[in-house]
Amino acid sequence: MRHPTPTPCLDGRAFIDGQRVWARDGQTYTKHSPVDGAVLGDVVRGQAADIDAAVAAARAAFEDGRWRAQPPAARKRVLQRWAELIVQHGDELALTETLDMGKPVRWSRSVDVNSTANCIRWYGEAIDKVYDEIAPTPRTALALVTREPIGVVGVIVPWNYPMIMAAWKLGPALAVGNSVVLKPSEKSPYTALRLAELALQAGLPPGVLNVVPGYGPEAGAALALHMDVDAIAFTGSTRVGKQIHVMAGQSNLKRAWTELGGKSPNIVFADCPDLDRAAQAAVGSVMFNQGQSCNAPSRLFVEASIKDALLERMLALLPRYQPADPRQPDTVMGAIVDRAQLDTIARYIEIGQAEGARLLAGGQVVQPVPGGCYVQPTVFDSVHNGMTIAREEIFGPVVAVLAFTDAADAIAQANDSIYGLQAAVWTRDLDKAHGVARALRAGTVHVNQYDEDDITVPFGGFRQSGMGRDKSLHALDKYTELKTTWIRLDARW
Repeated sequence: MRHPTPTPCLDGRAFIDGQRVWARDGQTYTKHSPVDGAVLGDVVRGQAADIDAAVAAARAAFEDGRWRAQPPAARKRVLQRWAELIVQHGDELALTETLDMGKPVRWSRSVDVNSTANCIRWYGEAIDKVYDEIAPTPRTALALVTREPIGVVGVIVPWNYPMIMAAWKLGPALAVGNSVVLKPSEKSPYTALRLAELALQAGLPPGVLNVVPGYGPEAGAALALHMDVDAIAFTGSTRVGKQIHVMAGQSNLKRAWTELGGKSPNIVFADCPDLDRAAQAAVGSVMFNQGQSCNAPSRLFVEASIKDALLERMLALLPRYQPADPRQPDTVMGAIVDRAQLDTIARYIEIGQAEGARLLAGGQVVQPVPGGCYVQPTVFDSVHNGMTIAREEIFGPVVAVLAFTDAADAIAQANDSIYGLQAAVWTRDLDKAHGVARALRAGTVHVNQYDEDDITVPFGGFRQSGMGRDKSLHALDKYTELKTTWIRLDARW
């Protein structure tokens, strides 16, 4: 099969003040594709000087009101045009995403591109329907409560869903009138840079959206520490998220919003209404995106009496998830993002075996495409909550199966984690479903499904899975300040 040439997307220069530019000091790094190890090109290795330039452009755009002063309906039209351009360039963006971070092109096109466009479109459509408030004051006063854009927003997104994670933050931040400096992951920078070009084409004024690629300790730290950035929105690991909060406090006490890691429990009771569907979710939701999802249900809790039946169904599904060339339209599981992440996954598989977990399937690094980064879908049984593979986020296609005896046992084990991002409950008992869902410490609890989702509901977690919420109207709270204007009135009226 001949693959289309992705050249139009592979421009590694930064995007500052509406222009493509190289780094101030000329530094670059070479980006390789995890699909086959091929060189994709040179990408700007942004430093503090590049972040300074991007922040200055964003600040100038914010202060002169070229974007924030536009009526909500005008901002809406630009965001909707942007969403349509994303759809029009969908094949180009999808192939770029696949070459950049290894996910199957079928999902890059049907999930990532469409979800990105839908998010931008949704916030554009919503922004002229969000009302301010009048407080219930005495007749001697009129108190207005209004939302105002916070200013310059720094955005740092991870490599696993480069377009979607960016859109979840750019959509609400731009809709309310902020200017943004975006730092994509150095592992998957290309689509973020292309999105900025399409935004400019849609009518977003220069300087409102700036993109600086680079490494976290360099460009990312410079953005989080910058004294002229008013808020920082981050999605990534819990370890780095903690550093973001420290840097926000060390600098100008900027607002810091972090969406972090997870070790989500998937609880299947003996009265599960559809064991085949539960097996499909238990496999598919972990293997999707090669397991590189913060909300992956990587801890599977199964009531002891049905564990063997569920495992039999799960193992029968694994042949469909064997890794293959992600450029092929029928591939379901593609490449791991890079060699370092592949080594991390392999190390966790070794640890699981060393600590006594029983390897039921997979566990091998393979190479269906020479030079690429691939690992088999992996299932461990006989896991307990004290094991490393049950406690730490692997970020790979590895599921750990744990047994439980009753609802109280399942809840106790599921909540025994530093994380609290998502969870699932499978039961035909409505009372049990409600009771267990209420008891689970998680930002989202799925019932008799996993991964069903919509832009209208918030995404985020409890505890060390972060703070704040992406998606839904609640996301607007992260990017606005509330202002009270108190007007004294003549009591005669």
